[in-house]
Amino acid sequence: MIWKKLASLILKNRLIILLSVLIFCSFMGFEAGKVKLTYNAGKILPVTDSAYIRYTQFRKMFGEDATAMVIGVKTPQLFKKDFFNDWYQLGNDLKKIKGISAVISVANIYQLQKDTVAHTFAVRPLVTAPLPAQKVVDSIKQIIFSQPFYSQLILSGDRQASLMAVSFDPKVVNTPARSKILDTILQRARQFGVKYNTPIHYSGQPYIRTIISDLVSHEFSLFLGLSLAITSLILLIFFRSFYSVIFPVIVVILGVICSLGLLVLNHYNITLLTGIIPPLIVIIGIPNSIFLLNKYYREYGLTGDKMQALHTVIEKVGITTFIANVTTAIGFGVLCFTNSQILTEFGLVASISIMLTFVLTLILIPIIFSYLPAPGKTQSGIKDRKFMQQLLVKVDFIVHNHRRAIYAGTIIILIIGGYGLSRIRVNSYLIDDLPQSSTTLTDLHFFESNFKGVLPLDVAIDTKHKNGVMNLGVINKIDRLETLISSYPAFSRSISLTQVLKYSTQAFYGGDSSFYRLPNSMEQNFILSYAANSGKSTNMLHNYLDTTKQITRVSFQMADIGSAKLNRLFEELQPRIDSIFNPKKYHVELTGSSVIFVKGANYMVKNLYQSLALAIFLIAMVMWILFRGFKMVLISILPNLIPLVITAGLMGFLGIPLKPSTILIFSIAMGISSDQTIYFLTRYRQELNMGSKTISQIVSDTIRETGISMIYIATILFFGFGIFAASTFGGTVVLGILLSFTLLTAMICNLTLLPAFLISFEKSIKGRKPVVTIDAAAQDL
Repeated sequence: MIWKKLASLILKNRLIILLSVLIFCSFMGFEAGKVKLTYNAGKILPVTDSAYIRYTQFRKMFGEDATAMVIGVKTPQLFKKDFFNDWYQLGNDLKKIKGISAVISVANIYQLQKDTVAHTFAVRPLVTAPLPAQKVVDSIKQIIFSQPFYSQLILSGDRQASLMAVSFDPKVVNTPARSKILDTILQRARQFGVKYNTPIHYSGQPYIRTIISDLVSHEFSLFLGLSLAITSLILLIFFRSFYSVIFPVIVVILGVICSLGLLVLNHYNITLLTGIIPPLIVIIGIPNSIFLLNKYYREYGLTGDKMQALHTVIEKVGITTFIANVTTAIGFGVLCFTNSQILTEFGLVASISIMLTFVLTLILIPIIFSYLPAPGKTQSGIKDRKFMQQLLVKVDFIVHNHRRAIYAGTIIILIIGGYGLSRIRVNSYLIDDLPQSSTTLTDLHFFESNFKGVLPLDVAIDTKHKNGVMNLGVINKIDRLETLISSYPAFSRSISLTQVLKYSTQAFYGGDSSFYRLPNSMEQNFILSYAANSGKSTNMLHNYLDTTKQITRVSFQMADIGSAKLNRLFEELQPRIDSIFNPKKYHVELTGSSVIFVKGANYMVKNLYQSLALAIFLIAMVMWILFRGFKMVLISILPNLIPLVITAGLMGFLGIPLKPSTILIFSIAMGISSDQTIYFLTRYRQELNMGSKTISQIVSDTIRETGISMIYIATILFFGFGIFAASTFGGTVVLGILLSFTLLTAMICNLTLLPAFLISFEKSIKGRKPVVTIDAAAQDL
């Protein structure tokens, strides 16, 4: 009754409802105009996670750890006068850019010198002006070579490659201003490369994040346009009517506007995930219009009464599409329970937008078509092709006569899929979404091969008492820790308090590189007092020590070797670290943005398993409300679980790892594919409640009637999600292709395995009286 009343309400108050919807959409459009791109890395770990809390404290104490981009060159011209001077000038020019806090390179380094009068170490630039002759450059080169502090940091081991570290002001590094600053840097660096015919390489977190943000912005428009184009084309093929194309497209565009408005109202930005919500709304929203219009044309053909046909559409199809959209929204909504910010944002906005788009479709399509001319004689809904009818007849024949073959084939495929599933691995990279041909990845490999990477890794050492770091025994332990970590090929040499002290010892002895070592017990007081005095004027120890001298920081750079290898390395390192620093006396923790990413990836994969389980449970509950009975729930869930196993097996065979972007596939596919089950079973249940046909006859009728719509909807979803194959991001490509494959497989299962189950359980189903109608079930929901 509720849907009958709703149909009357919508059609009797068409004008008021239409104006109200337009006012609402105008407001959401106004808000959508404020949507912004994100300029920082999304929070993967929950803000309540202990590792994230300590990382936040670490940043407050020592500052941001991902504020530098690097510019690299590899050339024998490095210490030629003209090249060296221009490299020096480039560094000076970049330092003058507003928003850049510091620049370090072989031509822009600082030397530590002893000031015996003030009893301090003075930090002075090694080069203060362009060098006049090659001899002077050669002498500077020897001084640089005698500074172990800079070895393998700005100069590679073979002394052929060098990098320029450009530090952004923390106040602008995660703002839109970063893009303009980066454009200026790239322009000047490219001019330098052109002048000397030398390849210039770029990397570092600010650079990588900007590249990704630019690509997200580009793909946001690309996929929205592609999704609208492909769904419009399919609508035209289905209905061959201008009105049946333009108005459904307008409705989903309004749904897109609402989704962007929701982003703004929730204070969210466009990220790699939320950026795909608009095309998702188009792809998922269009099938609502197809079902409504198909039913409208058919009802009008039967009654010849436009308003009565529209009333029937809302009353009958509204129920089914509502439940289908609920299950789809569940597939996205369960992501809110991960407590991960980026997944919560994606899941919340996507699930609400799906339901909003459904409401807009249910209201606007009947109202709009009530004002349009009545359908012509040739308009009878989706055009039924002979091929399609013949295909469904064959499907019906197989279901009735070859069920054993269907079951045997399913079992064999499940065994193969299960074996593939056993081969699947969990692994994600910090920058694995970019294609292998990307210059960003090529440049990253340059820095990994010459400098062991540019991704930050930090170690926080808490001595648990004031001035605990300034103990020679503790300093020696830190030095042992640094030697341990640097011995792994994945990690660079360190920058830390101990390296500063080694450099201080060298400076204390007049710059002799043989004295680049920690001070001994006799030298300790002199050198530490010099360093302490220097700290007051130059702030040289601020980045390595907290104000109480209880906590110190050790910084490394590392290669992007993937979460799987890093997890193994961290597990291997922890007991070795504990053997140096007794956990009862010290707290030593690996931290930094790279570590947080790895822990976040582990957390997401673990919680997405739970989200998938929750999605299955909630959808099973919806099925139970609809069909009541364990067997019916099992019958409705299995055809949608089997495609997930097949997809997981395919991932295992193809070497596609489980990571945040790929594991999303399963809960989303579970929600969307359940729609097909609902379309089939609601039609089946309606016929069963009439009680005039056998289950075999009902199954045949359902296959031939609902099967056409299921195939067409699967076609839209297949090609709709297939557009993501055009993405620059590997994760988005895999998401699109595997979702398309999974939903196609789900459609096949729902047209073969589902009806086969119904016939096999014919006696137990037929023996039970229906306990609930679909309309009553919808009210329960």
